[in-house]
Amino acid sequence: MAVTFETTTLDNGLTIIAELDPAAHSAAGGFFVKTGARDETPDLMGVSHFLEHMMFKGTDRRSADDINREFDEIGAKYNAFTSSEMTVFHGQTLPELFPRCLDLLSDMMRPALRDDDFNQERNVILEEIAMYKDNPFWVLYDDLSPRRYPNHPLGHLVLGTSDTIKAMQRDAMQDYFDQRYSADNSVVALAGALDFDAAVKQIESLCGAWQNTGATRDTTEPSAPTDDFTITSERVNRAYTLTMAPAPAYADPRRHATALLGQALGGGGGNSRLHWALIEPGIAEECEASYDPHDGGGNWFAFAVCEPERLEEVESVMNREIANLVDSLEENDLERLRNKALTAATLAGERPGGRMQRLGRMWTYLNERVSLEDDLAQINAVTLDDLREVFAAFPFQPRVTGRLVPKS
Repeated sequence: MAVTFETTTLDNGLTIIAELDPAAHSAAGGFFVKTGARDETPDLMGVSHFLEHMMFKGTDRRSADDINREFDEIGAKYNAFTSSEMTVFHGQTLPELFPRCLDLLSDMMRPALRDDDFNQERNVILEEIAMYKDNPFWVLYDDLSPRRYPNHPLGHLVLGTSDTIKAMQRDAMQDYFDQRYSADNSVVALAGALDFDAAVKQIESLCGAWQNTGATRDTTEPSAPTDDFTITSERVNRAYTLTMAPAPAYADPRRHATALLGQALGGGGGNSRLHWALIEPGIAEECEASYDPHDGGGNWFAFAVCEPERLEEVESVMNREIANLVDSLEENDLERLRNKALTAATLAGERPGGRMQRLGRMWTYLNERVSLEDDLAQINAVTLDDLREVFAAFPFQPRVTGRLVPKS
């Protein structure tokens, strides 16, 4: 049987969506909450990610040990993540065990937020922030992002800062949770071999009392600045360069063409313009480029690592490859890029877990479902003229470029 799509909205505004596949050997579900670093006030920077941790610390019905033990008892593959724009809690099990997985996920979504757990987990977050300070890319990114979005929440760091985490209070987290983790700001995405009507009935019994708060988000894209800066560190012996520039939003129909351009410039797999211009000649040790869409806008990224004395040469090559990108592409390049994108999307859609992630993410951004087949058709329809149109509208300008170099 073919995959079928189902959707319903509970009386409190909680939307439940599903791609049902009776031939699948597993079932997956996830709660997608439309909240992240961009929805935080400056003094609460990092609260969304902090909350993600707190969801696993226990509820009125379960302790933290209970949550982990019960997930293990059903052999679930489960996890969570926080981004600038959403926080997601998900699990995947055998179909006959999926109702227990749904019960666990639903219960976790209303955490106890106990003071002792809050104070203990604060130290875990601070350790995580310290760990990222050992990664040169994140040191540079965390300095660049607020410059790309000055005085705007899109420049907020997902982990927050040591200062905001140390100053954060449990009651402030509760207020943020009450406003943002509402029924009308959440989506439950399901996929695989499951009984949709039974799942809806179960979710309604567990989540039907959730409140509707009318939570919103300002998706206006701020003006893009031009900036160029260098920071130094005694902890690095290589040079790192990172560039960010405006690109289309997730909802922009040009997102597939933009993603293909990002792959052509610096996608993984060793067959990109930057790889052949920088890695193969031995000019740089690492390089990549990508497209990161978000709500209301998006970004181009280009990144490279090299010997400090070659930094100027590396940036010159990167600028040349960006400028010549569209003119250098031919029909056979486009066919290769399309095939790579089609394969990646198809492979992700072969398992319920991948379908659930795609479905929930798409609904959170678009408030609609585009079938995998339609998505593949859109990718297949991208032309060289589409690539030229995207680059004309988003020519990797204006840029914010940052460098991290040895202090000496």
